[in-house]
Amino acid sequence: MDRSLTRKLFETAARADRLGVGVTRLGLIVVLLWIGSLKAAPYEADGIVPFVANSPTMNFPYHYSTPDYCQHKNKEGELVPANRAWHQANGTYLFAYGLGAVIVAYGLMLCLHPWLPQVAAVGSFLVFVMSFVTLSFLVTTPECWVPALGDAQHGFPYLSGAGRLVIKDAIMMAAALVTMADSARACLQKRQSESVAAPKREERNLVAV
Repeated sequence: MDRSLTRKLFETAARADRLGVGVTRLGLIVVLLWIGSLKAAPYEADGIVPFVANSPTMNFPYHYSTPDYCQHKNKEGELVPANRAWHQANGTYLFAYGLGAVIVAYGLMLCLHPWLPQVAAVGSFLVFVMSFVTLSFLVTTPECWVPALGDAQHGFPYLSGAGRLVIKDAIMMAAALVTMADSARACLQKRQSESVAAPKREERNLVAV
């Protein structure tokens, strides 16, 4: 490839940082609003039970102790009335509604970046904290690792489907830091512009008088 063309491509890539921040924020918003809304669906609420039930900081809303849920798991798309009733009594769905509302609220806070960057910065920080808590499930949730059922590959570092889902929050946590810094910068710039504009407005008012 021609060196001049390569340089132009890299120069174009170097100028894509602002676009990258915007796309990162949009990606977070889409994930937060979508996944948060899905928490109202029973199958999604059933799916997070192992993570919540095994977490020493989050399991308090559930009525039944670990590992009672193991006998009442529902496969995605499956309807077992007895299991659904158990989760209803466990508080599974009520907790999921609350969690979903919080996640959606975080997404909406990020949407306010163009108008209230300070709110978006706080929202990004909360997403960072949420992602950190989610990553702690790797330590507290046995289902995050391939079980010892005869295969030689089990336990650490062999992530199960649940574990692979959790580890992706490392990307979300990093993205939240990027958007937090960008929103905080925008907030400071906005305040600086307002502080500079205020004396000018007062001067114009005095001249008008």
